[in-house]
Amino acid sequence: MDSGLFTFFLPIALAIMMTGLGLELTPKDFLRIQYYPKAIFLALFAQLIILVLIAFLICIFLQLPPLLAVGLMLLAASPGGPTANLISYIYKGDVALNITLTAINSIICTFTLPFIVNLSIHYFLGDHQKIGMPITKITQVFLIIFIPVCLGMLIRSAIPTIALQLKKPMRLLSVCFLTFIFCFALYKEQSNVIEYFADIGIATALFCFTSLLVGYLLPLLAGIPDQQARACTFEIGIHNTTIALTIALSVLSNSTIAIPAGIYSIFMYAFAFLFGYILTRSPLTIKQEKPKAIND
Repeated sequence: MDSGLFTFFLPIALAIMMTGLGLELTPKDFLRIQYYPKAIFLALFAQLIILVLIAFLICIFLQLPPLLAVGLMLLAASPGGPTANLISYIYKGDVALNITLTAINSIICTFTLPFIVNLSIHYFLGDHQKIGMPITKITQVFLIIFIPVCLGMLIRSAIPTIALQLKKPMRLLSVCFLTFIFCFALYKEQSNVIEYFADIGIATALFCFTSLLVGYLLPLLAGIPDQQARACTFEIGIHNTTIALTIALSVLSNSTIAIPAGIYSIFMYAFAFLFGYILTRSPLTIKQEKPKAIND
């Protein structure tokens, strides 16, 4: 990046945001897996395996430019975010399941994301490019995602009243933060934005729609109750673009790699609200398992 100050600020801002996520989590959110084993397995399998493969196929078939292909793979490797919980609530999904998936996947992605990104860089860019995630940068990803989430959970456990007071300001800060880095990424690439949109617009729209569709149909066809299937839909279909943007701009120091996440942000909310509206109007009816009673 041109600005060393911005490069320094970005990981700190994301760490603060992930601390805010931790303030909304408790150990119970991780233990809840015993109530949703099938739904959680399917959702994580879709996020970590199916969507990564779909993103790779989109890159190949649409012949995306190498840096944009890496950006789409980075986006696919990013977990769901707190926004998924809100949209799931609006469209009557199982929010408790959303919270559990967000908690588990935010931890898992600390290890899977660098692996997927490094493979993508090797495949699309080759070894001659001076972009990558060696152990020092992988450690940086760990420090700005995993540690802050644990810190937020610790604060909530030790000082619950403070955690409760901080939740709303942290959410507002997250929205402002996402808007700022999205605008910054567009500003950095303003001369190429139209060309990039032509290159990556169809790819991100297709990836967004496919993510939501897979997120709903896979659990539903497996007999998961509709409310939990809706939760999986938004958890799988709404990626944490803040993580993708921050890693692209700060860890990888490449604004072109950030473009897919920025463009995806435009489609993500529009598609999610449209998809949620369709589900509330015409939910699919497939033979489902009876949900277990849960005492939270």
